[in-house]
Amino acid sequence: MIKKIFGTAIIALCAMQTLHAQDSTKSLTISGSVDGYYRYNFSNAAGNSNNKTSFTNSQSSFALGMATIKADATALSGKVTATADLGFGTRAEEFSYYESAAKSSLAMVKQLYLTYALSSNVKLTAGKFATHVGYEVMDAPLNRNYSMSYMFTNGPFSHTGVKMDVTAGPVGFMLGVANFIDQTTSTTSTKTLLAQVSGGSKDGKLKAYLNYAGFFGANEGSNPLALKSLSQLDLVVNATVTDKFGIGFNATMQDRKQIEGSANPSGSWKGLALYLNVDPSPTVGLTWRNELISDSKVVYYGTKSIYASTLSLDYKVGPFTLIPELRFEAAQSEIYSKNDGIGSKSTATALLAAVYKF
Repeated sequence: MIKKIFGTAIIALCAMQTLHAQDSTKSLTISGSVDGYYRYNFSNAAGNSNNKTSFTNSQSSFALGMATIKADATALSGKVTATADLGFGTRAEEFSYYESAAKSSLAMVKQLYLTYALSSNVKLTAGKFATHVGYEVMDAPLNRNYSMSYMFTNGPFSHTGVKMDVTAGPVGFMLGVANFIDQTTSTTSTKTLLAQVSGGSKDGKLKAYLNYAGFFGANEGSNPLALKSLSQLDLVVNATVTDKFGIGFNATMQDRKQIEGSANPSGSWKGLALYLNVDPSPTVGLTWRNELISDSKVVYYGTKSIYASTLSLDYKVGPFTLIPELRFEAAQSEIYSKNDGIGSKSTATALLAAVYKF
């Protein structure tokens, strides 16, 4: 498996380097990151980390996050671009969970896509790319909180297909079609519809994105989720109030229709998250994330509501970031565990993460 992993990386990088030699207008950029963490849940429940979100499923343990290497190549004065984005570790495995379950080397491929610019305002992209839905992304250096939100964990992760992006000043539009949600190699003929409308102020201090992803008309034999349809509408807003204070907002609604005869009810769950970002100095940043999940019909979460509050401090020294974090969660029912094994409606966690970006 290790040989396959490094073989894939070497082939991708060599292919891009070959193109670079053939086209004098081509550029090649290599970047990446590594991250790891220590997490302690104060309930200290035996065999239970009380973790309900992605990438931090450990208790009283040092753990590896992900090592990632990304190659971005451009040709023909930027008209053609190619991206190979590979990841190794827990984050990469959970992000590509369909491939990980099949023990496929494709689980290491976070993104792999080609882009062709039809004009300065229109571009086509084909391949595997991270989802446009949601506020947070999988790469630790691109988030201010290290632990993930419930909305990130329970929305789509990636799409493999084609999409078209159109921009006109601060206004943008995207439309695409992809494999079944999160599948690199599709096991069903059901396709996912992708869409996004974006806009913002002329000074760039206010940006808003209305996102959509969903599929319809699936049948039991071809649908890994045993759903007849899934539709998610998502809003992301970023506002720069001052050079030291910014606000992020994410609202989402996911509607789920079960296959007839399923024991699970059809319905929708909703989520809201507010991010308050304070940067008192270039080296210190604070982010307070408050998230509320509403699942009144208990169609997905096993409880009617969840509240999670996370406070993270980002201490930066060049490309290195140290993130101490405190997180408190409470639910309408006992979805967490105490150290004696008894159910609990709340839990608290401390985490220390280290992130390096190159």
